[in-house]
This record gives sequence, structure tokens and C-alpha cells, in this order.
Amino acid sequence: MSKSKFAWLSGMVVAGALLVAGTAAADPVRVGIANFGEHPQLNASIASFKKAMADNGLVEGTDVVYTESHTNFDASLVPQMIQKLQAEQPKLIYTITTPVSQIAKKALAGSGIPVVFAAVTDPVAAKLVPSWEAGDEGMTGATDLQDVAAVMEFAKKLVPTAKRIGVPYNPGEANDVAILEKMKEAGPAVGLEVVEVGVDNVNDIQQRIASLAGKADVIYTPASNLLQPAIAAVAAAARQAGIPIVNSDDGAVRTGVVPASFAVNYDQVGLAAGKIAAEILKGKDPKTIPAWRPAYADHAPLVNKDVLKAFGAEVPAELDGCECFTN
Repeated sequence: MSKSKFAWLSGMVVAGALLVAGTAAADPVRVGIANFGEHPQLNASIASFKKAMADNGLVEGTDVVYTESHTNFDASLVPQMIQKLQAEQPKLIYTITTPVSQIAKKALAGSGIPVVFAAVTDPVAAKLVPSWEAGDEGMTGATDLQDVAAVMEFAKKLVPTAKRIGVPYNPGEANDVAILEKMKEAGPAVGLEVVEVGVDNVNDIQQRIASLAGKADVIYTPASNLLQPAIAAVAAAARQAGIPIVNSDDGAVRTGVVPASFAVNYDQVGLAAGKIAAEILKGKDPKTIPAWRPAYADHAPLVNKDVLKAFGAEVPAELDGCECFTN
């Protein structure tokens, strides 16, 4: 074989090897998304997660592919969902809500698959991370922890005569319990007594909310995985009792279900989680990334005037000039 021909063949072999290597390097990263169920807030945290990933150089379909799954808020199906996502050998799993994240933490321990959570109210209380100053082994994320003092101050503006705020919550959900405890701590400084009512089954909503009649002047419904999917039932009972609601989700205000909300922007939660995930996929250790939590600016009030009247209340002077109304 001539030297020129040998050189040509050698060049083709090298070029082929480089082409194969380039193709392998271009294979997209696989990311699993474990959601608890279909809900506007949770769906928003997925869409904005993907946006943040793309903004950080991981474009869907080119650099990353997603496998999404949810259990329609059935906690018993979460282990199976995590197992199926793990079987695809993803480089990272994005878990949404506290129950899903807690199960994923246990199921994926030692797997080498990092987890980024979102829509978790208190990851420290839920034992997902050791403190607010650091992530855990293979896990960190973005919380939806509300500024409860600000929520209660808004509730006082909405109902200026209020002295008691009713808080329905699911005793079996760490998110709900964490918010309740924080509201109890913040209540005295705001001038509101917290009246709690446990709800652990959607079939009990009517009775439990009705029990707040004469005991609460305004109700706050937290970002509960039991209460938010059933917010229409909560609102119907509260309306019958004549108690205005401040909800943690503004979607129910826009659709005319509840009169008001003071809500965390879940787009911001998802954007924060996506940024964290991109950092981890680029080599950063989750333990070195503290859980993100919303600032006051990541909250927004919204009031539906017509619905507020239907709940037996008028728009107070305290909200004059507030650019927070919808009809």
C-alpha cells in the first residue's frame, strides 16, 4: 500500500472516530420529572423549570429530553412512578411536592441520581435537607415557602375587622403542618389569632369548613395537596358560612372560585429549580447548593371584587390604590 493511500485511510479512520465521538457527545441528557398531579401551579413549575434549563444551555430535544409522570395525587402510586423513572437511568430527577420528594429521597438513596425538588414548603421539616444553609447528599431544590407574616397582613387589609384567621390543613402533610406552625408564630405580631381545623379527607371538607362559622373572620388556604385540588368545595363551604378566603393560588381567584389570594409565583419556583438542576448537571455538588426560597417580591396579591361581594364583604379602603383587582 502506498504511503499516500495509507495516509488517506488513516485520515478516514480518525475522521470516523471523531464523528462517532461527536455523535456520542451530542446525545441529549435524560431528566425525569415526577409530579404529584395535574394542577396549574405544579404545571407552571414544570414549564418554567424547562425554560430555566434552556436558558442555561440545556435545550429540550437537543441537549435534554424529559420523561414526565404524575400519580393524580395518589401517594400510594409514587414509589412505582419513581421506580419507572429510575429505570430509564436519568442524569437527574425533578420531584414536585413534598410527598413525592420524600419518597424519591428514600427510593433513590445511593443510586447516584441527584434529585431537585420544587413546591416543597419546608424541606428542613420534611427532612429533605439538613438545614436552610446547605443541600443534602444528592438532593436540593426550590421551595414555595410563603412569607406568612405578609399573608396575614394582607388578610387584615382584606378584612380590616378580622381578629381570627381560620387555617384548614391536612395533619398528614408536612407542608401544611409547617405553614400552620409558622402562622401561629407570626399571628400575635399581626394581631390575628389562628384557628386551625384539620382536614384529612376531601369528603370532610364541607363539615370542617362549616365548623369555622363564628370562630374565624377570614380563612387562609395553604398550598395543600389535599385542599387545593378541592378548592371549589372549600370555597362553597366558606361562602355558605360567610367567611372570605385568602388562597395560596391565584388561579382560583381568576376563575371566580375564591375572592382573594396572596400567592407565590410558581413560575419563579420552577425557574429557580431549573437553574439549580443545570448547575448540578454541569458538575456542582447538590450539598453545596442551599434550598431556594421566595422573597417578598416573589409573592403577589389578587382580589376578585365580584366574588368578594358574594362572600358578604366589600372592598376595603385599605386596598385603595392596589393594582391587584380582577373581575
